[in-house]
Amino acid sequence: MFYIVSYDIPKNKRRKKLADLLEGYGKRVQLSVFECELSDKQFEEMYQRIQKCVNSQEDNVRIYPVSGHTMGQIIIIGCVLLTSAPRSIVV
Repeated sequence: MFYIVSYDIPKNKRRKKLADLLEGYGKRVQLSVFECELSDKQFEEMYQRIQKCVNSQEDNVRIYPVSGHTMGQIIIIGCVLLTSAPRSIVV
């Protein structure tokens, strides 16, 4: 499944920690926005790790699932292309 993860975190240390965490799951497309192509297991792992990383009283993290039938409707204005899932190669 494809996910868009965005965040607004006021503390530099937590913001950096979350950005580093998300770089292991997806591609940064804006300063506080990542696109992630994840299996159910990867999503659950990422979700659990995000919960441990943020302060729910101060931080705001949003995770938007994007279904396959709406992927083609995403509009991009600018130079960063949509993250695509790695393709399998059968030899």
